Amino acid sequence: MSEPEPELPPVFDDLREESEELDRLVAGAGPDRWRLPTPAPRWTVAHQIAHLTWTDRAALLALGDADAFRAEVDKALASPDTFVDDAAQEGAAQEPDALLARWREGRTLLDRVLRDAAASGAKFPWYGPPMSAASMATGRLMETWAHGRDIADALGAVRPPTPTRRLTHIARIGVRARDFAFAAHGMAAPADEFRVELVGPGGEVWPFGPERAAQRVTGPVLDFCLLVTQRAHRDDLALRAEGSDADRWLDIAQAFAGPPGQGRAPGGSGHQESGA
Repeated sequence: MSEPEPELPPVFDDLREESEELDRLVAGAGPDRWRLPTPAPRWTVAHQIAHLTWTDRAALLALGDADAFRAEVDKALASPDTFVDDAAQEGAAQEPDALLARWREGRTLLDRVLRDAAASGAKFPWYGPPMSAASMATGRLMETWAHGRDIADALGAVRPPTPTRRLTHIARIGVRARDFAFAAHGMAAPADEFRVELVGPGGEVWPFGPERAAQRVTGPVLDFCLLVTQRAHRDDLALRAEGSDADRWLDIAQAFAGPPGQGRAPGGSGHQESGA
């Protein structure tokens, strides 16, 4: 009798659902609207989808061809300030139908490869620290959600509230990236862990870190996700820090690998989800 297959973490299904939701939004927009500007400087809707397509391809290389991925990292190191924009520009030059088809093909293949890799327990190279398949899926979910918000802003669309389970994946990677965020800004990471307590829309609390930690961050889980993906300015969010290091972290937090982003200006037009 064959052994039952191990149950996969929910993040793989959550990534697929988030991608399909964004797909429905852009597929129904019409090709002309793919040229609309998004909140990211110089990026249109097409640039956003091109970026997701490119990072899906990078993830596939990391999972299956370490030498080819290392070559991509070398390209990034050679042009640290432009390699992301250059890749997005190249992809955005395609016709929307072709770009959409390429994104669908890449993310479908990545979904299958990630699920197969999850059973191995191996870690794979990335632009930041090495990642497990589940962590890689979490990173893809985070990026898909964040770039999806930019696209919704450009299209003037009100998206349904993100299921809290998806948000907690993004929040978790944001918490784990704390030390990376300090390093990205040339700062030494605090020696002690922080306590992070995030509240869902129903009042449920997701805690991270030691309960008795001296430094703390509290607030809505949606607001924390907006902060660590740099889709809203701290001043526009209901997050509270206790302790100078925790306070500094809220100014520099990022859940993504690579150099610090430009973030959003205070009072910016952060898109709101319906019911949020």
